[in-house]
Amino acid sequence: MPPALAPSRGMTQASIIPFNGKTPVIHPSAFIAPGVRIIGDVTIGAEASIWYNCVLRGDVNAIRIGARSNIQDGTVIHCDADKGFVKGTPTIIEEEALIGHMAMLHGCTVGRNALVGLGSIVMDGCVLEENSMLAAGGMLTPGKSIGSCQMWGGRPAKFMRELDENWATGNRLAVAHYVQNGQAHKAACGD
Repeated sequence: MPPALAPSRGMTQASIIPFNGKTPVIHPSAFIAPGVRIIGDVTIGAEASIWYNCVLRGDVNAIRIGARSNIQDGTVIHCDADKGFVKGTPTIIEEEALIGHMAMLHGCTVGRNALVGLGSIVMDGCVLEENSMLAAGGMLTPGKSIGSCQMWGGRPAKFMRELDENWATGNRLAVAHYVQNGQAHKAACGD
């Protein structure tokens, strides 16, 4: 039987890359997983977690990630550039938002305690208000807004139902779980 390989530390660290005079700003308590790429005008708040193999590219506009929000594995976040006289839009993820695995966000705003489901797409100018949800696999087309306490789903996404306080409470518990799990992964990665 071959010998067991020792765990490697630091072999696949995150890439933090300044671009166009902007350097990512990351709160010391945030968890940034190995394999993450963070480029340019990106700010990440306290106790946020950016999970394995995510890309946050703030090269043509800003990306803001609020405190205790989590960006789950494989997610891609970009922003919308200015186009002549049309101003581009940053990507803003407010505090305590949950972004599911393999999501794609581009020039949009995700409100506090909102959830973007697994494999979802949120396009330019879209807004998810506080306590809202885009269901797994949903595609929110440019300029659409999901109201507070609403769930939308499908491709293209449409209103599905209202969300109650039990849902919002469950989401807050998920946020707390991700803060705790992020800190455990941070310790395991040697930070």
